[in-house]
Amino acid sequence: MSRKVDSVKDINDSKETWRLAVRIMDVWSVVNNKGIEHLEMIVMDSLGDRIQVLIRHDHLLKWKEVIKENMTCIINNGSVYNNDFQWKVCDHSKKIVFLGGTTMKAIELQNIPPKGYFFKDFGEILQGKCKIDRLEDIIGAVSEINHIQSNTPGKKVVVSIVLKDLKGNCINCNLWEIYGSKFLAYYNDPKNNGAIVILLTHAMVKDGQVSNAWSGSKLLINEDIHEIQDFMSKLPTNEQKEKPTQSAKSLSNWSGGSQYSPVERFVRNAKCMSLSQFCKIKHETLCVTVATTLKFAVSKYGWFYYGCTRCSSKAPNPEKAYEYSCGQKVEQPIPRYKIEIYVSNGESKYRFVFWDSECAAILGMTAEFMHNSIVENGEDDPMVYPDELEMMLNKKMTFRVKVQPTFSQASVWKLCDDEAFVKEIENDYIVEDNQSKTEYAKLVPNKANLETSAQTLSASGENDPESIILMTPAKDVVIADKGEEVDFEASGATQLSDTKPSKKLKIEPSS
Repeated sequence: MSRKVDSVKDINDSKETWRLAVRIMDVWSVVNNKGIEHLEMIVMDSLGDRIQVLIRHDHLLKWKEVIKENMTCIINNGSVYNNDFQWKVCDHSKKIVFLGGTTMKAIELQNIPPKGYFFKDFGEILQGKCKIDRLEDIIGAVSEINHIQSNTPGKKVVVSIVLKDLKGNCINCNLWEIYGSKFLAYYNDPKNNGAIVILLTHAMVKDGQVSNAWSGSKLLINEDIHEIQDFMSKLPTNEQKEKPTQSAKSLSNWSGGSQYSPVERFVRNAKCMSLSQFCKIKHETLCVTVATTLKFAVSKYGWFYYGCTRCSSKAPNPEKAYEYSCGQKVEQPIPRYKIEIYVSNGESKYRFVFWDSECAAILGMTAEFMHNSIVENGEDDPMVYPDELEMMLNKKMTFRVKVQPTFSQASVWKLCDDEAFVKEIENDYIVEDNQSKTEYAKLVPNKANLETSAQTLSASGENDPESIILMTPAKDVVIADKGEEVDFEASGATQLSDTKPSKKLKIEPSS
């Protein structure tokens, strides 16, 4: 009579004659500092319970060529110990160690779920809701390359990138050695265009950042698997087509095969102009400018709106379930940032609208987390601006915006606070108007436009093309005072071109 199959959740150290029907979810090799190799793997039963398994060096030859990832099998016999791995991949308190008497038979088991991943929520990572000894699976779209350290004597390859989830949460991710090299090889290949979605298994999480583990992590880049393709399909259409950019800080160690520099990509197909020239714009125009954030433009809608948990669409009623255009049916919409800030450059001022992902990157927390925090502290008035929002002010940045003269405002598409990056755009690309800045009236949005814009605009600028953040935590923005309505002078819309952007001409004085 055959012995019955045990459940993974029931495994304890009371016996060694366990019989398990499982799928091998993951298997990896570990080599210690003495060069001795062993195998580790994760197995899962039909109930979805998982346990970590160790195959010691003395049993390696017997099993290394037999064990295959994603296979289903029957495992008989194994020692059970406390799960004392330095880095754990599942929550089971025990681990199994193969014995000389352990047997394994490959068999088709249809009742065991297929191989999958257990992704850690970015919001929980940012809030510190992580076990310090736990390895996590991560998936996200690369929004920026922060830093590249090349392989030089005494230094290891490391690539620091910013990952963004479908809720707009952003975290830093460090890819070391072969993982960094693999990413750079993919990024540097001219055949690879558009968004980059990466899946990193067994990622170490610390202080709101993630990195690959030295053993066991797998890095999948835009591969044809369900998880990556599903994530890619849920990105806004414009983000699917946009290749992530490099921050100015990454350039010193970068040897890339791109036609454009980060600055050239930032200004590409946009009209570079000073803030003083915005009052001349008559039609919606894509512009690049440099400005400093000054103060909040308070409207009756406050600093956030309720939206979809997957995309940036606005909820028609935050109290009711709703199916959004992305196909997601949400029972409870979540708060998302929409903050209007006056920006300035010299005497010129304008109103900029900052959307969810840009604000989350600057503030280091989601709108949902900030909203829940102030509610827990007894503040239920949605018009109260939390003190943490002050981090958005008094920051000098370069902006890529869509100027919307009908509403006397500009919607922020991209921004960067790197000092060298801002200085290069300010000195080499921004063209000052021939007229004195004092000849331009201060641009002050009238109240009618303020109210109309809040109702008419889409819920998030992330639906606009090229909604990518170029920044390190903490940035700068700009302001405008209320005053008389301004008449706009005629000005043609920007003509888009695929050619490289031109720097402004520096004309030498004639002798």
